Amino acid sequence: MNLGPELIEPEWDAPPGVHAAFTLRTGGVSAPPFDSFNCAAHVGDEPQAVARNRALLRERLALPAEPAWLEQVHGRHTVALEEAGGARRTADAAVTRAAGRVCVVQVADCLPVLLASRDGAAVGAAHAGWRGLAAGVLESAVRALGAAPAEVLAWLGPAIGPGHFEVGEEVRAAFIGTDPAASAAFAPNARGRWQCDLYALARRRLAALGVGRVWGGQWCTYADSARFFSYRREGRCGRMAALIWRT
Repeated sequence: MNLGPELIEPEWDAPPGVHAAFTLRTGGVSAPPFDSFNCAAHVGDEPQAVARNRALLRERLALPAEPAWLEQVHGRHTVALEEAGGARRTADAAVTRAAGRVCVVQVADCLPVLLASRDGAAVGAAHAGWRGLAAGVLESAVRALGAAPAEVLAWLGPAIGPGHFEVGEEVRAAFIGTDPAASAAFAPNARGRWQCDLYALARRRLAALGVGRVWGGQWCTYADSARFFSYRREGRCGRMAALIWRT
């Protein structure tokens, strides 16, 4: 019997009325290599399976509306759901001040960041791989939230950990060019490349903005194949979803 998707529920000091969840790879209907709870319509999975998984997600979380699925492009653009209407949303972050609208980003190694104002009036979600982080997606999302940074809460969801995220010099240069101290998030390896800590980079970016209340960041999607999809580990695979909404 399928009981629906398994979830991580963020442990953070979100205000009353703010709800959030992160899906795991289990509890859905997709066949390998998308097994089994794939939320993404763009990875080659059967459309009927994706639709069923999304329906299971709405049921499991008692969502007030269909999540506002984005066409993610590893950029910095943030969309305000109130302004987007029913239009196609090409963006890597979404925010809303409206009750009943669901922000969502999809990941399989990139870092999902959920945001909420301390008064619960605004929430948002950002897709923060290294390209998005370097481009300023967190700065864009926090600004669009419309709250003073000191009043913003952030949760860092599951992403590839530094032990498995090997990158070239061009990635390191993209960060230290504007923030030399970001070099602390890169450790040299025996192959002449770098092990990159996405969590540390995100915390630096948030701290520079004035966002000091940050939770999460203890997972590695690559290392835990039982619970997480990982594009770097698997190549062709499904996507997990990080969702946030307010009632």
